[in-house]
Amino acid sequence: MSSALICGSLAYDTIMVFPDQFKNHILPDKVHILNVSFLVPRMRREFGGCAGNIAYNLKLLGGNPVPMATVGQDFGPYREHFETCGIRMDHVKELADLYTAQAFITTDLDDNQITAFHPGAMMRSYENHVRDVQDVGFGIVGPDGYEAMLQNSTEFAELGIPFIFDPGQAMPLFNGRELTQMIEQATYVTVNDYESNLLQDKTGLSEKQIAERVQAYLVTRGPKGSEVHTKTGMLQIPAATAMRVVDPTGCGDAYRAGLIYGWMNGLDMATTGRIASLMGALKIEHLGPQNQRFDYEEFAEQFRQQFGYALR
Repeated sequence: MSSALICGSLAYDTIMVFPDQFKNHILPDKVHILNVSFLVPRMRREFGGCAGNIAYNLKLLGGNPVPMATVGQDFGPYREHFETCGIRMDHVKELADLYTAQAFITTDLDDNQITAFHPGAMMRSYENHVRDVQDVGFGIVGPDGYEAMLQNSTEFAELGIPFIFDPGQAMPLFNGRELTQMIEQATYVTVNDYESNLLQDKTGLSEKQIAERVQAYLVTRGPKGSEVHTKTGMLQIPAATAMRVVDPTGCGDAYRAGLIYGWMNGLDMATTGRIASLMGALKIEHLGPQNQRFDYEEFAEQFRQQFGYALR
């Protein structure tokens, strides 16, 4: 089985809950001398990062993900987690003098969030190269360090390996020319609806013009489902129904794992989009980005129940 090279971040997410409202403790007329402290009795640490989340979800479907990232001296627990999952780690480079990328997120009772992100070892992700990985059948360039994303897109294109360009939260790092270059190198581009507007503003390209440069331009719209824009028109993908909505963190990454699985297995666009949609719905039912558990047979049965036909 050829592998899917998942380029992006591996990170820890430390999530704290403040049992009050930030607005009760931040005085609007004093923000220029802000000095606040929040007591957070509840805290949890999750395995995250876009490359980690995509790899985890693709493995659930029976795929062969190979994450490519740089991590730090504190990566041990994450490595053990992925080895237990059976995910290859031979292209995860550990840098002893740095920490693994991590987000510190404090949420209040109104679901407002204050986040600090430390990129750590991710800033040296350009030290890894797509060209050094063997037997790659598909790839994705997800949010990562600036140099790494440009380099990975170029190397995928030079090697003729089909890949998804997923700029995500890294989009502000790039100017319009750089984003256009990566779009034109990519086979597919996927963004959410806000990112789609930002991508169009920065590149000066319309949805139609982006779609003309790739095989498909996918825009997710949350509970409204997603849209697949191609040279010949637009296909609407319905949202799968979640049994309960617990935590949206990592839903977009689960969606992208579904796209990779469908395209690597030669499935049509409508079915691939529905696989991605269901992956996002199954993720949202669980706290954190990597706590859902199922195998391919269980997923296929859920797919049949949701969409009325069987996966082949």
